[in-house]
Amino acid sequence: MRNAMSIDVEDWYHPEALRGVVRPEDWGHLEPRAMRNVDKLLRLLDLAQVRATFFMLGWIAERQPELVRRIAAEGHEIGSHGYAHEMITQQTPERFASDLRQSLRVLRSQSGQRVVGYRAPSFSVVRDTLWALDILIDHGIEYDSSIFPVHHDRYGIPGSPRAPYRVRWGGGRELWELPPVTLRLGGRTLPAAGGGYLRLLPYAYSALALRRANAEGFPGVVYTHPWEYDPEQPHVRLPFLRALRHYSRIATTEAKLARLLREFRFTTCLEVLDAVRNRPQELQVPAQTPAPEPVHVREGA
Repeated sequence: MRNAMSIDVEDWYHPEALRGVVRPEDWGHLEPRAMRNVDKLLRLLDLAQVRATFFMLGWIAERQPELVRRIAAEGHEIGSHGYAHEMITQQTPERFASDLRQSLRVLRSQSGQRVVGYRAPSFSVVRDTLWALDILIDHGIEYDSSIFPVHHDRYGIPGSPRAPYRVRWGGGRELWELPPVTLRLGGRTLPAAGGGYLRLLPYAYSALALRRANAEGFPGVVYTHPWEYDPEQPHVRLPFLRALRHYSRIATTEAKLARLLREFRFTTCLEVLDAVRNRPQELQVPAQTPAPEPVHVREGA
């Protein structure tokens, strides 16, 4: 079974852990390091002969257009990670739609692809922001990979499906959800095989999560960030526990990812979606999940 490999392309100063310490208005004056770290990931993927999905920040793509073009030219899928890396929980529907449009305009132009996949900054499609799925549909997004079925202080919809599923909205509208891989352990659903979980925890934990998902009959979605392969990135002074979680074990991530690429089969999110379209679980959002009335914000709104 082929799993999905995805990279959320943001630079070292974009993560939510640095918000309030590094101001967005200062980003343009900071050293850009995304290119060199994406190069490292492209080499790893090429060595393993794996194509992946790169969820790109529009802010980076606009300033480094050669990055999107190179990723697309090497056969990888381009998806949207929004424009300004602002959590949806901090946005109004109108602001979210504007951010999405801005990213799609840049990414579709630069990549030559349709760009039909989306991942929210910090997985911020939660119960209170399910209205964002309606806006994604309005803008031609066919799948989302933002709903983490776990308890977390910033994200997650506990109890949502762990396997890929179809979300039906009103009026027959729908899109597909590709949740990041999780592990059922001791009656709990735990996050695994991505971001800090890949970086901070033993390799065996991520491998177990993928093996269990595949044994249960569905593909796992792995995610990572270019800055997690850059031990020399500038370190920002953060509260102790936040710094520990954000910067620890960066030097170990490359070897773990390389091993995952050797021991499991991977492809793009879109190809994984194509493989499961005819056998999804379904989630009737308005019927099963408390959510605001659908919001329709179309092009030009």
